[in-house]
Amino acid sequence: MTALGEGDRLRAENEMLRTRISRLAEAILRISEDLDLEAVLQQVVDGARSLAGARYAFLMTYDEDGGIQDLLVSGLGEAETARLFTYDAGPALLRHLKGLPGSLRTRDFAAHAAAVGFTDLPVTLGAFLGMPIRIRDRHVGYISMGDEESGADFTVEDEETLKMFAAQAATAITNARRYGEEQRAKADLEALVNTSPVGVLVLDAPTRELVRINHEACRIIGGQAGDDADCARALERVEFRRLDGTVLPTIEAPFERAAGTGETVHAEELVIGLPSGDQVTTLINATPIRSEDEQLVAVVATIQDITPLEELERLRTDFLGMVSHELRTPLTSIKGSAATVLAASAPLDPAETRQFFRIIEEQADHMRGLINNLLDLSRIEAGNLSVVTEPTDIAAVIDQARNAFLSSGYRNSVDVELAPGLPRVAADGKRIVQVLHNLFSNASKYSRDWSPIRVTAWLEDTQVVLSVSDEGTGIASEHLPRLFTKFSHIDAGRDHRVGGHGLGLAICRGIVEAHGGRIWAESDGEEDGTRFRFTIPAVDESTTSPRVDHVDGSTGPGHAHRTSDRILVVDDDPQILRYVRNTLGEAGYTPVVTGDVGEASNLIESERPQLVLLNLVLPEVDGFDFLARIRADSHTPVIVLSGRGRGQDIAKAFELGAADYVVKPFSPAELVARIGAALRHAATHPHGGMEPYTYGDLVINHLERAVTMSGKPVRLTPTEYKLLFELSRHPGRVLTHAQLLRSVWSEDHPADQRLLRSFIKNVRQKLGDDARNPSYIFTRSGVGYHLAKP
Repeated sequence: MTALGEGDRLRAENEMLRTRISRLAEAILRISEDLDLEAVLQQVVDGARSLAGARYAFLMTYDEDGGIQDLLVSGLGEAETARLFTYDAGPALLRHLKGLPGSLRTRDFAAHAAAVGFTDLPVTLGAFLGMPIRIRDRHVGYISMGDEESGADFTVEDEETLKMFAAQAATAITNARRYGEEQRAKADLEALVNTSPVGVLVLDAPTRELVRINHEACRIIGGQAGDDADCARALERVEFRRLDGTVLPTIEAPFERAAGTGETVHAEELVIGLPSGDQVTTLINATPIRSEDEQLVAVVATIQDITPLEELERLRTDFLGMVSHELRTPLTSIKGSAATVLAASAPLDPAETRQFFRIIEEQADHMRGLINNLLDLSRIEAGNLSVVTEPTDIAAVIDQARNAFLSSGYRNSVDVELAPGLPRVAADGKRIVQVLHNLFSNASKYSRDWSPIRVTAWLEDTQVVLSVSDEGTGIASEHLPRLFTKFSHIDAGRDHRVGGHGLGLAICRGIVEAHGGRIWAESDGEEDGTRFRFTIPAVDESTTSPRVDHVDGSTGPGHAHRTSDRILVVDDDPQILRYVRNTLGEAGYTPVVTGDVGEASNLIESERPQLVLLNLVLPEVDGFDFLARIRADSHTPVIVLSGRGRGQDIAKAFELGAADYVVKPFSPAELVARIGAALRHAATHPHGGMEPYTYGDLVINHLERAVTMSGKPVRLTPTEYKLLFELSRHPGRVLTHAQLLRSVWSEDHPADQRLLRSFIKNVRQKLGDDARNPSYIFTRSGVGYHLAKP
């Protein structure tokens, strides 16, 4: 070879080396500039394929226990990818590659696989280059590629390039994984702190600056929740007072003592005064945090608002005083009347005697009414209030309550306006009269004499809504939620207090809920009157006949047997299962009970129940996740049975698709009524009443199971549609990988995050959605995915 020819060869080799190094540097830069694990993994597999000019590439990563965690494919078509993921011997083949001591380079991978026992590969694989991804002594994953686009075999240079790239990929994957774990831990801690019912704040000890504060603490000190700067300003403006009203000097404030002297403050009851003049009684704890060299670095404090506890104690004391007064007053009249008759020195005139007896009777009736209210309230709280439900003409019930009210000496008129064609309701007539009479009396008490009380009723969905409105003093909106709690008294102007002795409205709520209805109050503000509204299930005359629910929960002989209505009960408490099974059986339903979630999933498929009763607290599974899974797989209505009556739990259950939420303990009458209402609603809304999801050019029609982009149909596989459907049920809300895997694939399906990512990628491609700049499906790194909220 001439010197010129040798020079040309060296220049060509140098150029090839520079090109290879340049491409390697670019690929390493791409995988290092992002900390999102999904993006890093995709960049690794795409970068490896690009470096060697391969037709396809695979990336497999391992978890801490050495199991396969992620599996990504680049370059294969949808059909080839699907065949690869469903290859029966695939897991064993991947374990074989993982167990190789070093790299593997071969011109015929099919021959290599057959030599070690793997035949009938689902895709054609020719030239192959594989490399373990390691960081120090830890096996992070395995990267491989196949079929040079030029048709040539992979070279030693390709192997060396891939080895250098794999070393950098190991670092990038490890960093992204750690970042994701830190973000998840941070998000979990932040959610835990922010949803805590106790206020939490952290102060920097040297500067006294606010470092962290949760929503409850910010609310207590009068700041704007979520705005740390506003909360910091609010903290500077509050003052701490002792219970006797003495203002604490700044140096004696609990946070200052903890930060200045290192004193730990335990359960100190103080009143926090706000600039607005409001004050909050609190229980404060403050703990100093020290560094390794014993320097004070921070203060962690908790603030608990105990005003509700004080209010409850005050209400209880007022109630006991009221009951004592209410009983003592009629007793005094009774004793006085009886003593007058008995002590008369001469026989009284018969008219006078009758008057004294009339006083005794009226006062005894007053005492009996109060005692009956107390007994009704105790029955409601025990869950065994007696109701007799049968098809009832609501007009007749309203008329009966109106006549009883007017004959009691009240001066208000009662105007009735009913929508035409109202169906009968499933109700205990006497109990509904009791509710209406209580509402009429309450309206009269806080209205002007002779002002009208209006009663209206109309059909809404499967419920008849009754409304009782007045022209009285009205109620401020912040007081409305407390109206139906026992012992509740609310100032309503003109020296009035809403609620009387604090039992009537609580009893109204108990009676209405025992019928499977809801009761609430509305007011446009003080001096604008109040509207009390409640619902009662309408009767489906074609399927429902009278049913009697007794105090002990048994059902009388007149009920209708609906053996075709199967109710699945899922609860791990044998006593609850027995109680609910007996209640359903006596009401004419066919109960199917289980305490095993796995069996419950099978029973939903095999028994096809018309309704599911689900306890939220179940062993080894989150009840909310199981509820979401049921609603994702079918339109079967689900009623939640739970001992947790917190507002956030109830809201979350309804958000996930629950038809109703029943708080334990509950009466048989209430449970049967709520089941009936849910079944009637399901009959009139067979597809769950879900509106189509519409955002931008994307439309998901749940009833037709159709997806369109810009009016053109998008062809999705059943699993792809199920995945998109699940995301569209909760737009804007992040669904975790685990939630999606449970909802889209069955519990025993070997689906994992790599399969989920593959389907997300396919759906994005069909929607024309760019993963780096998405419009529809968004990734929460290390957590899950969410669909854009319309």
